[in-house]
Amino acid sequence: MARVFPQGRLVYGMQLPVQSQSTIYAEPWEASATAADLAGIARAADRAGFGYVATCDHVAIPRRLAGPMSTVWYDPVATLSFLAGITERVRLLSHVAILGLRHPLISAKQYATLDHLSGGRLILGVGAGHVQEEFEILGVDFARRGAVLDETLDALRAALGPEEYPEFEGELFSFKDLGQLPRPAQERIPVWVGGSSPAAVRRAAVRGDGWLPQGDPRDKLPAQIARITELREAAGVTDPIEFGAITEPLYVGEPGWDTGRRTLTGKAEALAESLREYGALGVDQIQVRFRSRDRAELVHQITAFGAEVAPLLND
Repeated sequence: MARVFPQGRLVYGMQLPVQSQSTIYAEPWEASATAADLAGIARAADRAGFGYVATCDHVAIPRRLAGPMSTVWYDPVATLSFLAGITERVRLLSHVAILGLRHPLISAKQYATLDHLSGGRLILGVGAGHVQEEFEILGVDFARRGAVLDETLDALRAALGPEEYPEFEGELFSFKDLGQLPRPAQERIPVWVGGSSPAAVRRAAVRGDGWLPQGDPRDKLPAQIARITELREAAGVTDPIEFGAITEPLYVGEPGWDTGRRTLTGKAEALAESLREYGALGVDQIQVRFRSRDRAELVHQITAFGAEVAPLLND
């Protein structure tokens, strides 16, 4: 069993800015942001009681996608290791690691070391990936990326377990008599599976300790949660699973500038009332994101959310 957060309480975390800068969500100020900005924001989230901070994963972006996606994608292991050294309590989530791009023993070495150095704060979020050129240049079959991820996850369960000499025998990977120390600090690394396609939902149900939806709106969540629960029961998996959701953009207070039509704004009570609906839908953790015009405003939003909104999430 690898439940991360207490059952029955709505927990909040965030994807960090700066470390990935897709035009879908990056704010203009992030383009000139520095490592100091990233560090300051992560520390603010740590102080404000956030359950986790998260980073993304891409190895290389082809020119055809560089416009919308940008080429700014920090390495998740390097970034989370840096953040582990400057934070104290907050969990460290890869959202999501494209595990199929790497041999499972490489991923095991990286993430076991990260968990060891951070004192057991890793949450391994995983996904199949979607950029074909990235797979091709690394010699991985893009068309079979789902099957590759499934076997990689099975191999990682062995490689991230307690054994110094893990063993695994599969179609794509097999290893034994190869030792890896240090072992993770956690007895079992929690694996949260990202994605909302039927294949991703099935993967979360059968192989995951948690589910990270890919932008499902509120009205789609109950059916997805019910489907995962049904598939999990059919597979005979009895361990609990933690359901996530990505909220609408937020702004605590009255912004005084155009934060976009989908942004939830207002007093803490109103925001908390809206966000509590996620808990009523069966969600265990919400990934919040805030509109901001610079680092100072974002840190203020994070701090205000932790102080004013978070205490009301579980009323």
